[in-house]
Amino acid sequence: MAGARTGQQAEIRARRVGRRLALAAVFEAEFGQHTAGAILERHLADFGGDTETATFARRLVQVVVDRREEIDALISRTAPRYPVVQLAKMDRALLRCAIGEVLHSATTPARVAIAEWVELARTYSGDPTRRLMNGVLGRIANEAVTEPDRPAARTAEDRPGG
Repeated sequence: MAGARTGQQAEIRARRVGRRLALAAVFEAEFGQHTAGAILERHLADFGGDTETATFARRLVQVVVDRREEIDALISRTAPRYPVVQLAKMDRALLRCAIGEVLHSATTPARVAIAEWVELARTYSGDPTRRLMNGVLGRIANEAVTEPDRPAARTAEDRPGG
């Protein structure tokens, strides 16, 4: 029992670190000097973390890169008062990563991903972004469940690792 709990705690820690690494890479890529993937690999080399952290971070960055237009359209649709191009770079990176995980992670329940990203928004941006994040992610996750034919909904096969 204790071994299972320790393993689960290690997985939670790995995902938390992976989220932060992915966020850092997506944010830094906003400045246009390097790609998010290249930045992530540099961070992973500096960090020297475990393979679970690296795999999770790579999958998350890849989803954001591959589905950026779709993710940005979801942001525009669910938060029309906040045009994507006018969001602060950190807020844009937070939303993109969060939506990527909520919709495309076969292993993280949406409510867990939402809670984690809302906390990261509070840490890296502030209360207004935390509220925006909670509203946008809640709506997108709800649509994915109640309206599976909408573009926001994805099957496990469409998710990284799925």
